[in-house]
Parts: sequence; C-alpha cells; structure tokens
Amino acid sequence: MILWLWLCWGFSSSAGQPDSELMARYLEEKLMADYSVMEQVARRVPRQAKFLQRLETRPRMSEFNVKSTIISRYAFTTVSCTMVNSGSEAREGVFEMQIPAAAFISNFTMIIGNKTYYGEITGKEKKHSSDDKARQKKPPGPTDERDNGYETFKASAFIPRKMQAKFLLHYEELLQRRLGKYEYTVSIRPQQLVGRLRVEVNILEKSGIVSLEVPPLRNSKQKGTGKVEGDVSPPPSTVVGHTKTLAKVTFNPTVVEQTRIARNGILGDFIIRYDVNRDLSVGDIQILNGYFVHYFAPTDLPPLPKNVIFVLDSSASMVGTKLKQTKEALFTILQDLRPEDHFNIIGFSNRIKVWQQDRLVPVTPNNIRDAKKYIHNMSPTGGTNINGALQTGAKLLNDYIAQNDIDARSVSLIIFLTDGRPTVGETQSSKILSNTKDAIRDKFCLFTIGIGNDVDHKLLERMALENCGMTRHFQEDEDAASHLKGFYDEIGTPLLSDIRVDYSEDNVEQVTQNFFPNYFNGSEIIIAGKLINHTSESLHVEVTASNSKKYILLKTDVAIDLPSRNDITGVPGLEDGKGDKNYIERAWSYLTIKELLNSRLKSDDNQEKDSLMEKAKSMALTYNFVTPFTVLKMREAGLHSEPPQEEFIQPSTDGIGEKLQSLQGHRAPPGIRREQDKQRIKISKTSADGDPHFVIDFPSSKFSVCFNIDGEPGDILRLVSDHKESGVTVNGQLIGAPAPPNGHKKHRTYFSTITILNNKPERSYLEITPRRIILDDGERLLLSCDRNAVVRSSSLEVSISANSNITVTIRNTISFVILIHRYKKPAPYQRNHLGFYISNSKGLSSDSHGLLGQFLNHEVKLLQESLNTSHRQVGQNQTEALKPNPTNTLKVKGRLVPVVWKQRRIYNGQQEVDCWFAKNNADKLIDGNYRDYLASHPFDTGTSFGMNSSL
Repeated sequence: MILWLWLCWGFSSSAGQPDSELMARYLEEKLMADYSVMEQVARRVPRQAKFLQRLETRPRMSEFNVKSTIISRYAFTTVSCTMVNSGSEAREGVFEMQIPAAAFISNFTMIIGNKTYYGEITGKEKKHSSDDKARQKKPPGPTDERDNGYETFKASAFIPRKMQAKFLLHYEELLQRRLGKYEYTVSIRPQQLVGRLRVEVNILEKSGIVSLEVPPLRNSKQKGTGKVEGDVSPPPSTVVGHTKTLAKVTFNPTVVEQTRIARNGILGDFIIRYDVNRDLSVGDIQILNGYFVHYFAPTDLPPLPKNVIFVLDSSASMVGTKLKQTKEALFTILQDLRPEDHFNIIGFSNRIKVWQQDRLVPVTPNNIRDAKKYIHNMSPTGGTNINGALQTGAKLLNDYIAQNDIDARSVSLIIFLTDGRPTVGETQSSKILSNTKDAIRDKFCLFTIGIGNDVDHKLLERMALENCGMTRHFQEDEDAASHLKGFYDEIGTPLLSDIRVDYSEDNVEQVTQNFFPNYFNGSEIIIAGKLINHTSESLHVEVTASNSKKYILLKTDVAIDLPSRNDITGVPGLEDGKGDKNYIERAWSYLTIKELLNSRLKSDDNQEKDSLMEKAKSMALTYNFVTPFTVLKMREAGLHSEPPQEEFIQPSTDGIGEKLQSLQGHRAPPGIRREQDKQRIKISKTSADGDPHFVIDFPSSKFSVCFNIDGEPGDILRLVSDHKESGVTVNGQLIGAPAPPNGHKKHRTYFSTITILNNKPERSYLEITPRRIILDDGERLLLSCDRNAVVRSSSLEVSISANSNITVTIRNTISFVILIHRYKKPAPYQRNHLGFYISNSKGLSSDSHGLLGQFLNHEVKLLQESLNTSHRQVGQNQTEALKPNPTNTLKVKGRLVPVVWKQRRIYNGQQEVDCWFAKNNADKLIDGNYRDYLASHPFDTGTSFGMNSSL
C-alpha cells in the first residue's frame, strides 16, 4: 500500500502537479522546524517528500520574511528570502520581488553558502555609444513590470549543492494618501509553498491611528482599484493589534493555510490601509534633527465647482473590452457630477467629435441623460489623433473660461483617456507636448489615463506633469471600469485651489515644492525642508489658499526643540531600525530626489537636464538610493544575472507623475510674500462677559454703566440687533453651572455660543464656541480655536488668535472681539465660555438695538440727587469726584435709573473698570424687560424690538 502511494505520487509529480494540500499537510506534520541547511542540509524527512524534492529542478524557498516599519507615513521595508538547494549539483536560484514603482531600493545583500555579497550603489556613467543611442530611440515595448505602479526587482545566483542562499532587499517609500487612506502593500509571490512565511508591519503615527483595516489578499487584476469586492475580513492567520499611536500587523500562514489560499503558493498582495487623526489647522508638522516634514490635509471643506471636459479615445484599437469598460465607468462618473459642475465630452479617432459645440453644459438630469446616449453610441473606428483631440479640448475649455461668467472658485480640468500611440495628425511626441502646453497655458490641469500595453506611457506622464495633473496606467481586464472610477474619485472633489505654504525665510532652506494648484478631497500635500537657524525656538508656518472671492490664511508657530515628541528611540517594535531613526531627513531626501526627477523629465534644455541629473545622483549616493542615475553593484564576483549588467532592475522615472500627487504643482519663488500683520484692534469696554456681566462704555461722558442679566440655561440673548439697516445681528446662548458654595445665586450662566449674522451684501453667519468656529457665507468652513488663522472674503474677515480670542470684522466698519475662556481643571461652578466685546460700531446704524446695541448711539446723563428732589445734573468733569452714593441716578431716554458705584474685571480678568451699576436685571435701564431680548433660536434676527423673525 505504501509503495503504491509512493508510485502514484511520483507519477503524478512527473506528469503534472501532486495533490498540494495533502502534500502540505504531510510536510507540515513531518518536516523538522529547523530549516537551516548550514547545519543540516539533508533534513530527515519521509522518503516520499525526499523523492518529491529530487523531482524539483529549482531550489526550494524555505523562508520568506517581510519586516516593515512605517513612521509618520514613511515606510522602511526589509525582505528576507532563503532558498535551499538540496540537489546534487549547483542550481540557479531566482529571487523576484514586486515593489512599488515610487519606492527607492536602499540596499541589497546576498549570502550564498558561506560567502556574503554586499550591494554597493554607485553613479551611472553617461553612455554615448551608437548602440546606446539606437536603443534609446526604440519605443518602449510592452512590459508587465510596470503594471499599475509596480516594478519587479529580480536577481539570480547559482547555489552550490547542499547549500542555501539568502537574499536581503531593503526599500523605502513615502505613502501617499488616496481616497482618505494610506495604503501599504507587500507583494507575496513565492510561486511555491514556503515553510516559513511571515509579514510583520509596525506603524507609528504620533497623530494617532484611525480606521486601520486589512482587506483580503489582492491579486494582480485588482491592483490600483483602491478597493476590493467583498472587502471585509483579513487573510487567514492575520493578527492586528494597535494602541492610539502604534499598530502591529502580522501575517503568518502555515503551509496548510497557504494551500487553502492557493494550491501552488500564494500569489497576491498583502494590504494595510489606515488614516491618522487630523486637526483643523495648518496640518501636522514634525521636526527632528534639523529637518521637518509638513503634512497638510484639511477636512470639512465644501467642494469647489468643476468645469471638466472628458476626451475619450474611440479609435479602432478600443474595440471590445476597453471601450465597453470606459463607457461603464463614464456612466457612473456622470452620475457623480454635482449640480454646480459644468461638462462636455469629446470623442476622438482620426476625427474629432464634440458632443456640445462651443460650450460646457450644466449638470441637469436631461444633460446627463443625453451625455449617456452620446457615450453609448460611440463606436471604435479609425486612427488616433491625440494632438488634435487635446487641441480641441483645450480651446473649448479656454474659450468657455474667457467668455462666460464662471464661478471664480471653480476648478477647470481635462480628463484624457487613450489606449494607443498617436497615428494621425501630429505624431511626434515632443511636438504634441509643446502644442499641449501652449494650448493650456497654465489655465487648468490635464489628467491622463492609459489603458493596455500599447500606450506611450512617457508621453502621457509628461503631459500630466507639465500641466499640473496626474497620470494612471491600467491593464485591459475586467476591472477597468473600477480603475477608471477610482481615479476619478481621487480628482472629482476639489476643495482648495492655489495653495501656497510658506515658512520663516531666515529659518529654512532646500524646501520642496510649496505651491499646489489644487487640493482634492482624500489626498494630502507633503512638504519637507532643512532648518538653518538652530538658535530659533520655533518655526513660523503660513498656509494660504486663494481665489478672487475669498482666501484663507492659516498660520502657527511650531516649537523646534521637540526631540522627545518625534524621537522613536525605545518605541516597542522599532528597536532594530537604523535609518528609520532619521526618518524625517530621509523623507526630505526622498521628496527632493523625486522633485529633481520630475523637473528633469519636464525639461527640454539639455544643460538643465544634466544639472538636475547630477543633483539627483549626488543626493541618491548620499542617502544610498537606487535611482535612474545610480546602479546597484555587488562587491564580489560570482554573481550571475540575466541580462548582463542589469541584474537589478531599478525604479525609473516612468510613472512618477502617477505616484506622487502631492508633488504636482510648481516651486514658489524664493522668499516669503507675507502680508504685514495688521495693527492689533483695540478692544473697548462695551462687552458682555462672565456670569454674564454687561458693560457699556460712554467715552464722551467719561464713565461706564454695567448691569447683570440673570437668565436661564438655554436662553438666547440678543446682544446686537441691526438687521434692517446694517444687516448685522449678534445672539449669545447661555449655558448653566452650579453656583459657588455659600453664593446668593441658585446657578451661574455663561455664554457657550456666540452667533453673528450678516445679510449685506450677501448672507453669511458665524457660530462660535470655545472650541471651534463655523463660517457659512455660501460655503461652509470649519475652523479650530486652537490654531492661528485668518479667513477673508469680500465683506468679512475672521482672525483667530489661538486659544485667546477671535476678531470678526464686517465691511471694515464693524468689529467684534470674542474672548475664549477655557479651564484646564474647572471648578464645578466653572464652564468653558465666551466673552463678547464691541470694538468698532461705526457701521451700525442709529436704530441698532439689543442689550448692548441700543446704547451705541445714545448718551446717558448722570444725576446726583435723591429720587424725590429736583434734578441736578452732574457735569462731565465731575465724574472723578463721585463716590458710592445711593442717591446717584442715570437718565436714560427720559427714564430715571438708580445706580451704585462698582468695580468690574474685564478682558480675562486682567483689567478693572469702574462703572455705575443698575440693579434688578437692568430694570428701567434697557427698553422693556430683559425677556423681550430672548431670541427663539441662534439665527433669530428680530427685525424690531419685541418681534422675532429668522434670517
């Protein structure tokens, strides 16, 4: 029976594949745990397994181990692969590893038997031979090594009999945020069952880790979609654990579990997706050892309108799956257009067909229906006139922008899709690039998509790079529609335009690109640089995003001496890192080299190209990166590779534009164009602060009047009401707190929310709390009170002094200052609250009202008398002589109000003000009763005293 089983196994092995799962179970139970052939090459295994091993013509992979450390989005990956040659003669072991094309290899080592070969990165020499020139003129051929942003690293070595070889590959990459997530991918393609297979990923994010997920293994056809159908559970044997800032993910399948995934070895990608916590300020700025990296990804911003033209290839080569999938994707994309967007469609082959001549149409149900009909009727025919299609699209969009009163905040773009090379019209790539750049003239961005193996990748990539866009390349497969839709999702929601980031000019140098034409929802802007002023205690940062209607200015100062915050020494799970201790410096070098490669790719000047190449080469050698201008060589002979002198296939400039969205844009001119800080606005005494205590300042009378309002928690008090004239209303909502021990009050109240409404020239409102500000002037903007910021529009300016105050200026004639009162350890009777101060009331009319507003344009006379005696007016210059006197009286609009002398603390309790105090909830001082000043809701404008209405 045993002999029969042996012969059956042997026969099936020679004729085809053995029963892999049965074999795997047997090996797992019987093979020894120690795979070190240096100690015992001829392991004691069952005779059946030894027979199967002899049938193998290649060395067996006994171990495949990946260890990755991701620190603040920068990933260090080490791949260790051990192969065993148990045969009777030397055999070739081939190590292949798919790595992200955006990654840089930083080291490679081989240990063959008892010999070690170290990789050495050196600069490439310029080649001028005729053979090289002839080779360069050849068009790039089809390749699977650049499929969807991945390249194949391949090395081979002859392994002596009864020996093993170990391959160690190191590479680094900066993770890019897409669709709101960072995605880290490890390619697992051993093409055989592996005795020990383990992937370990450690993630350290000081900002805090959120939404960590590990989807099922992804095969090659799913690459680039950003999501997987049925994306629910992690692969078997995956363990995920994380704290607030540190995560550890391991994937350690046994041989049996490997066979359940794939009978002949795993063939897929292990993926981790996550995002980090974000505040609503200038972003996350990390500083370490004289370098900084700045991550900027604002949230809660309203989308900007789009003017988009889809330019679609309908040539004969698009027949079949490619055109079918393109149509399916466009049907979905059209449904995702927003009502404020405008669009058009151009189909091209050897002829150019424009759906709507000389215009872009708004998004309406009828227009979407008609657009779908037009796309449905597109049929593949003719050649490929790329130049003509782009010229037509650019002219159409330029004319539309020039001739129409488009929304100044809108973002214009062309989405261009093709599956081939230019065959009709202009076919020379350099001319197409030049013509496209001249037609677009930096007025909008061009995004390019290539489908299949016949496209000119470099042409599409350079067109996108030169015109502030991005490029993607997808293989022709059943998931092409989801690829296209995923790419559109990345660029379909622009949130900001013309983003510029500046730093203290005397404090930084060698800063990477700091101007970006667009920021899309779910992406991220990344900037890095060196610090030059080591005596400075802080780094000043300003972020502006502007257009003709509004620009946002965010600014802050970041402490430079923060070694404990960003130093990773001693962090569990990161003990064996070397280069990762200087992860910020390496992120800066990574970004700088990518920027140099992009600049060289876009340049047409040979001298400039050579200069950029030398700079990139010099930096790559300094930081030990394999680039298109450096090569990895082994120290000792004995390494065999095919083809000769190309044993290590390095990442090239191909596809850079599709990997690093945050690098799109232009370098800003040197220096910081910063507006001069305005003179600080002087805060008047007229205010409502504290419990709340009201103060009215009368400068011409040289005295102040104060009163209290004993409202109920939840009451909304109308502070200023001038809706009919200036269009301004200010309401304050009360929050309750217990009264202090032995106090005479039953409870305390404070302002928890201040709402400022303005309806001239356009409707807008501000809702302010101690933590955040909501500004809505047709667009909704959320700001944090924890960071300095300035937001300006045509009639409104909001300036935030972090954790201190907010200044609101309306039409330059009305200014309010809101003080922020926050407690680290509040007593039971304390609440975080706001104080409201009127700084400039010139723009408010004489008819303004409200608890404060009614006194802004009226004078109050002070009488020193008994209420039962004749009037005796006090002169203005006699105020200083007045002392606390129960017979003092105010005359307000014909009413006599008894007052007493008091002192009040204002401005965060930093100053005292002397005032005449009116008792009993300001009885007789204010018009009517204080309950007449209760608003029904925070946006109640109260068009006249005692009447309520809504904005």
